[in-house]
Amino acid sequence: MVYIVGIDRYQSQMVTTSLDEMISEDNSVRVIDAYVGSLELSELGFIEYSGTNKGQAPYRRSDLLKLHIYGYLNKIRSSRSLEIETKRNLELMWLVNTITPDHGTIARFVKENKDAFHSVLRNLTLILKGWGLIDGQLIAIDGTKIRAQNSKHNCIT
Repeated sequence: MVYIVGIDRYQSQMVTTSLDEMISEDNSVRVIDAYVGSLELSELGFIEYSGTNKGQAPYRRSDLLKLHIYGYLNKIRSSRSLEIETKRNLELMWLVNTITPDHGTIARFVKENKDAFHSVLRNLTLILKGWGLIDGQLIAIDGTKIRAQNSKHNCIT
């Protein structure tokens, strides 16, 4: 029987396409990129770092915001999951210019910019609703099942 066989994984190859050519023109990451590019992050309340800090240079706030909006739209909430996706997802590599922040940096960004982050997501939701891309009628829950189990003897008042 003849099987379909892929190429040898140890065979050297020359990839001649850029990341931009791999992402289609109507991909949602292009919308995220344009939306974040139109924002003035310092006016929205995002913390900007000066160049006088010692240690590693910080990531651009716009790249981290793009990363979080991508996670928001693709149901990736965990900072550890976002860290993994930056290393294997071509759309995300294109969106954040192949940076790979660790999960602590990703989580700290939201923690330090919580109010500004929520206002940006609220505005994005209103824009998408206005364009008719989402209807705002679906209410989703996370599927948590909570079972109460108590008796008169275990009840402490």
